[in-house]
Amino acid sequence: MSELPAYRFAVNVTPKPGILDPQGRAVEKSLPHLGIAGVSDVRVGRRVELTVRAADATAARGVVDKLASELLSNPLMELFDVEALG
Repeated sequence: MSELPAYRFAVNVTPKPGILDPQGRAVEKSLPHLGIAGVSDVRVGRRVELTVRAADATAARGVVDKLASELLSNPLMELFDVEALG
């Protein structure tokens, strides 16, 4: 029996607009101390990279979408974006 093909994805999770982002605020407040100007609206999130073995790319993407919506993000406070990697 042959092994299923592997597909690489990244899931980027960020706070929804309007949701308080203390990490983003802390980064933004630190910028002047570093001599950096002109940067605003900083949002800090996280990135999860993973490999999925599935029959095809569509099935693999379905697995990643399910993981992202049910485990990797909080749908009340966060948005996620799935990115296929080379």
